[in-house]
Parts: sequence; C-alpha cells; structure tokens
Amino acid sequence: MRRLLLISNSTLHGSGYLDHCKDQIKSFLTDKVKTVLFVPYALHDRDQYASIARTAYNSIGFNLESIHEKPNAVDAVRQAEAIFIGGGNTFRLLKTLYDENIVDEIRKRVFEDSMPYIGSSAGSNVATVSINTTNDMPIVYPPSFKALGLVPFNINAHYQDPDPNSKHMGETREQRINQYHEYEDSPSVLGIREGCILHVEGDKATLKGVTNARLFERGKEPVEYDSGSDMSFLLKV
Repeated sequence: MRRLLLISNSTLHGSGYLDHCKDQIKSFLTDKVKTVLFVPYALHDRDQYASIARTAYNSIGFNLESIHEKPNAVDAVRQAEAIFIGGGNTFRLLKTLYDENIVDEIRKRVFEDSMPYIGSSAGSNVATVSINTTNDMPIVYPPSFKALGLVPFNINAHYQDPDPNSKHMGETREQRINQYHEYEDSPSVLGIREGCILHVEGDKATLKGVTNARLFERGKEPVEYDSGSDMSFLLKV
C-alpha cells in the first residue's frame, strides 16, 4: 500500500522550513519510523540542505540521514524506513535520481514495502507521471522526463492564480497547463497552491493543508477542490 505525503512548498510565508506541515509529517510517519532518509539532490549545496532538513525533523522527534552522505545510494534506499525528497530544481533532482540508479528502487520500496514517501515541491513533482508540468528551468537534462510514477497524474507545485491587477502579459500558469493538455494522452494536472498537501494512503487520496487545489483535465474546464476533499478518483487509471 503506497503511503505518500505530497507538499506544495517547504516554506510558507511567515514561517520557517516545514513549519506549516510539521504536524502533518509527524502524524503521517507515526511512531513506527525513527529515521528518515533525506534526498537533497534538488539543490547544489547538499550539506547545508541536509542540515536544514535535519533540524526540522529533529524538532518533531525523528532522526534524519542524508543519502549523499551514504556510500551507496541504492543500498540507502533499500534500507530506509521512510524517505523525504526536498524541493529545488526538478530537472537536477530527476537527473540525479537516474544517475544514482534509484528511480526504480524508490518506486519498488513505495509499492512493495509501503515505505512512507514525503515530497516537497520538486520532491512532489517527481512522485508523479512526469516532470513536464514543473515550473523550473531545465538547468540540466535528465535522460527522461518520466518520473517515479507513484500516482497516475501530474502535479504543478506552487500553483498561482492569475492576478487581475497585474500588467504582466506573459502566459498564466493555467495557460501553460492547457498547452500541455493540447497533446493526447497527457494526464490530469493537480495545481497545488502554497500550503496545500495531498495525502495518499493506498487507493485513497485526500487534500489537506491551508489552501485549495485546482484540477486540470484534458478537454475539461478546471475544477476547484477545497482542503479536506476526497481526491481518490485521481488514483484510478
């Protein structure tokens, strides 16, 4: 049974790193997990990133070990009690997951062993079908845009609504997602705003957090879903 906590953002305005979702993380991991394996590949300074994440997890009673400090990434994933993949650049993150040969290993641990998976921002993006709907610049090129496939849809983290008072004439986030959906077989895209969380337990998915989400499906008008909504229908292929 897959267990996922997919968070839009690590830092919410007015609070510190993971402060807005610490209660959700603690409840999700339960007392069965003692140590979390952190994947800092989305940022360049992995040591500093691991230090920030370790402080946050220690504050809610969990040890944290960073995969970049381990001698072998594959073995680290195979031995992990739970995994947390942090935000940053989604292209750099996915490329490194492929480089370290842990894409299949993470997927296997989630589906076969029910290893808890927590993703934030880029870490949520790579949990989906592909990274085609990330907001990030392609600063590196992964061998494929295909991601972990832990859910059968895509996510647009940090989703922003159009500002009616803005004079910016560039494309809105909604327009870019619609362009993605011009292609056949493009999956649904869940736009999760700052402070929004998707909690998956097996075949049940629930929106949590302090903000709502916007769902885009090819050929349909987008639909708003409030925090607390049952999103399990998205898990049906």
